[in-house]
Amino acid sequence: MRCPFCRHRGNRVVDSRLSGDGATIRRRRMCSSCKRRFTTYERVEESVPMVVKKDSRREPFDRAKIVSGLKKACEKRPVSMETIEQIADRIEAAVAEQGGREVLSSVIGGAIMNELHSVDQVAYVRFASVYRSFKDIDEFMHELEDLIRLRKETGAATPAPARDKKGESASRSKGEPAS
Repeated sequence: MRCPFCRHRGNRVVDSRLSGDGATIRRRRMCSSCKRRFTTYERVEESVPMVVKKDSRREPFDRAKIVSGLKKACEKRPVSMETIEQIADRIEAAVAEQGGREVLSSVIGGAIMNELHSVDQVAYVRFASVYRSFKDIDEFMHELEDLIRLRKETGAATPAPARDKKGESASRSKGEPAS
C-alpha cells in the first residue's frame, strides 16, 4: 500500500478497529518514510454484479455512485452522512442477497427511492425528479400529488405552523410574547 502523501510503499499498521456493523476493518497506518498517518478500510470483496442500465449497457455495481446520488438528493437537508452510509449499506446488502450476476438499475433506483421516502421527503422528490426523468411539469406534479395523498393516508408528519416574515408563528396574536 502506497502512502497517499509521499507515494512510498513502506508503512505499518498503528491501530485496527472493527466497524460497528462488523463488515469493515478501519486501519490507521504510518508511513515509514514521511511519518504521516493515513486511514485505510478493509472489507470482504464479493463478486460484484453488473448493473443493467435503461439503455441495456452494463457496468459494475458501484456503491460510490449510490452514495453520490444520495448526497446530491440530501444536500442542505437534515440527513446525516451516517444515515446516507446506512442507506447505501442496506442497498448494497440487498443487491448482494439477490445473488445474481446482474441487477436492473430500476431495482436499485426503486430501493433508493423507498429509503429516501421514509427518511426525507424533499430528498425523495429531488431524487425522483432526476431518476424518473420527468418529461414535463404534469408528471412532476402527479408525483407530488401521490406523495401528498400518501402522507395524508398514513398521517405522516404534520406541517410546521405558518410563520410570518420575521419567523414568528402567524397564529400568535400581536401582543403575545414569543415562547
